[in-house]
Amino acid sequence: MPLPWMSRADRRRWKSARSVLDLGTLMALWLEGEIASRPGYQPRFGPDEETAHLVPTLAALCRAGYVTTCSQPGFAGTGADGLWWEQRAAVELVVTDAELLDRLVAAASAAGFIVRINDHRRDGGLQEDGVVVTTRDGEAVTAFGGRIGRADMAIQWPGLDRALYDQVAHGTYVSIIAPEYGLGGERLWVVLDILTGLRPVPAPEDDPWSDEPKWDPYEDLEPEPGECALCGAPIHHRGPYCSEACEEADADRDQEQPAR
Repeated sequence: MPLPWMSRADRRRWKSARSVLDLGTLMALWLEGEIASRPGYQPRFGPDEETAHLVPTLAALCRAGYVTTCSQPGFAGTGADGLWWEQRAAVELVVTDAELLDRLVAAASAAGFIVRINDHRRDGGLQEDGVVVTTRDGEAVTAFGGRIGRADMAIQWPGLDRALYDQVAHGTYVSIIAPEYGLGGERLWVVLDILTGLRPVPAPEDDPWSDEPKWDPYEDLEPEPGECALCGAPIHHRGPYCSEACEEADADRDQEQPAR
């Protein structure tokens, strides 16, 4: 059976993009299933099934001027191979607008996420090391961030208008990564939705990540048997926590709690 290929109609659509906003709009349409193929990805394949619930968030980012290139949800559990897999929620984006970049980095940093920046400006940009985001049986499998060479750019963005390719190839590539593995890192998508306006900014009393005095979300939390003592995620190993990050966070929280 011959390998699938990008249709002529899709090639023309991507070639017709003249701005980063044009590119983001097309990427959003691909995420939503309106376009069959995108540059740098298996032709006639849409987003991976595990990221289906992230599509509204990713599409909103693309339409706001942040072009997403890769993402994964938080996860901790037994994989199809029977081994223990852990994922950090993470997303990679290319940004060419300095104001949008500042807003993204500020929002992510304020919420406690790991930020890695790699840009390719001709005057010599910043190149930061990658961060492991997926482990299999304790061994590193995937990392986000890290250096991207010229050859990688050509593979990632084939078929674009030359001027637009020059913009994205020399843009700033940002990786936003949850510090914890598992479902606790899924708060990343809430923060990004607030950034793009997809969700309203919560009132301080409703925002679990606000610095304002507020209710304690853990005050009356009693985990069920087999659930993490901090986040409530199912535990598939011995111990009261689903990950080291949860154990450390719970220890920090206990130190900060006032005497009752």
